[in-house]
Amino acid sequence: MTVPNTMQAMAASAFSLDAIDAIELDVPQPRRGEILIRISAVSLNYRDLAVLGGNYIQNLTLPLVPASDACGFVVALGEGVTQWKIGDRVTPIYTQGWYDGKPTPQQRFRQTLGAPLSGVLQHYVAVPAEDAVMPPAMLSDVEASSLPIAALTAWTALQEGGIKPGDTVLLQGTGGVSLFALQFAKAAGAQVIITSSSDEKLERVRQLGADVGINYRSHPDWENQVKAVTQGRGVDIVVETGGSSLAQSLSCTAFGGFVGVVGFVAGFEATISLRQLIGPMIRVQGIAVGSRAGFAAMNRAIERHQIRPVLDREFAFSETRAAFKHLASGAHFGKVVINLAT
Repeated sequence: MTVPNTMQAMAASAFSLDAIDAIELDVPQPRRGEILIRISAVSLNYRDLAVLGGNYIQNLTLPLVPASDACGFVVALGEGVTQWKIGDRVTPIYTQGWYDGKPTPQQRFRQTLGAPLSGVLQHYVAVPAEDAVMPPAMLSDVEASSLPIAALTAWTALQEGGIKPGDTVLLQGTGGVSLFALQFAKAAGAQVIITSSSDEKLERVRQLGADVGINYRSHPDWENQVKAVTQGRGVDIVVETGGSSLAQSLSCTAFGGFVGVVGFVAGFEATISLRQLIGPMIRVQGIAVGSRAGFAAMNRAIERHQIRPVLDREFAFSETRAAFKHLASGAHFGKVVINLAT
């Protein structure tokens, strides 16, 4: 396969969605232990919007190639690479170098794709051979591109919560993490309660298997609705994507339950009462996506249960700016993806 010397990339010259434009870059040469990936599809995450807002990660260098999640094909091998061959389909892992167990601070804060490392919205990316996995064969490239952050975050949160058949899980909103968590939780035999501001979206999640939908605009005290649905017991696991809604989540978590804090779409600040933690012995844990080992385990579960990502809308590479603005609008249901083949 012939690899060109230059390529197109999408980069932000300022911290603004309107500053995203196509630029030309040199195609990277894979160094020893690296693979060169021809990117075929990219999916967007709320984190990408936060990065492009300029306040999420400090001291970033512009222009910045954004986005962390992609699927593509190996087109060149660096010296010493034996686990991959030309033509293999791969997805790079978000936290480079995190293979299993807990990540180091270096990995967590300095080795993540899409900032501070360069992102994947470019036609070719070189990564260490150890920092990619083979996605489920049943998924298309566009579907597989949605797995590295959204799916793995949902998977890790549920695993850390010790999900088991008969548990009740609370999910917030209808973004990628929540919809993956819905599918994983149902596959594990759990009951799922999900909140949204849209009755239309709640009907769609019911069709995907959600047991209960609560409109948080119609019921701003939605935690009371959750407690009523669970006969006062509360839920076993919360996948907290809102951030500022943490106090409400704690109020409807069962004794000994688990809250996995994965996002901050409603804000970075939350005020809670310590009695919400100490009395009911609730465990709260920050979830930072997951390891390569977790990614591989999740992929096996996806294949076993034939789980397909929920895709909202597919954009062409030339429509990247519009794709980000669509994500920022909050109108999406599922993953917003960019097909680099179009």
